[in-house]
Amino acid sequence: MSYEYFPNFYDALMDEELYDNWFTFATPYLPRKGGKVLDVACGTAELAVRMAKRGFEVTGIDLSEEMLSVASDKAFQEDVSILLLQQDMSEMEQLGDYDLVTCFCDSLNYLETEEAVHGTLLSVYKNLKADGVFLFDVHSVYKIDHLFKNYSYGDSDEEISCIWNSFEGEFPHSVEHELTFFKQNLDGSYHRYDELHKERTYPVEWYQKAIHDAGFSKIKICADFTDFEPTKTSERIFFICEK
Repeated sequence: MSYEYFPNFYDALMDEELYDNWFTFATPYLPRKGGKVLDVACGTAELAVRMAKRGFEVTGIDLSEEMLSVASDKAFQEDVSILLLQQDMSEMEQLGDYDLVTCFCDSLNYLETEEAVHGTLLSVYKNLKADGVFLFDVHSVYKIDHLFKNYSYGDSDEEISCIWNSFEGEFPHSVEHELTFFKQNLDGSYHRYDELHKERTYPVEWYQKAIHDAGFSKIKICADFTDFEPTKTSERIFFICEK
């Protein structure tokens, strides 16, 4: 998905604590200092910057040119070196041999077809070292089918306001998010921006088979930033995949 306006508001709307949680979750799997990390669907590089600051050689890829532009500015401001590339994760090129690959923030859910998910898993596998690890998370079927159903959220401050409404999507276990932003102009008036985001997930068993088919030898599954196995009401499912 290519964002038009969202990257300009992304960091203001996202909870920074979530990125701390993702980094904490990834910490046990980080390579030694100087190791190579690939952040797939890196967005504005919040996680990539954290990793670069800790001495890792970081590459970030994203389909959105707009996201990468914000990420580049952020890396410059934080005085860290990150290789940023515009890539489709489902058709990712051979970029190197990485110790760790991450794909957080339910980014796989933005892929609209099963084939795209399979393509991403295969692409990641090819970019990992022999003993490399791939970490990713997705929304659970429960969250997509129940919590996002007719979901509505609003947030505002003096500069940016957001209205977020979610509706059932066209595929099983899918959702469509209608986002409306209001950004204050210099004269005090507001300009409106609208975007439509689509997400789709699958049962845990489907992901297990897809990961196995891609060639990964070991799979660990947990939920909601913990080491515990998912329950029927878990919202975010995490996969630890060893090559």
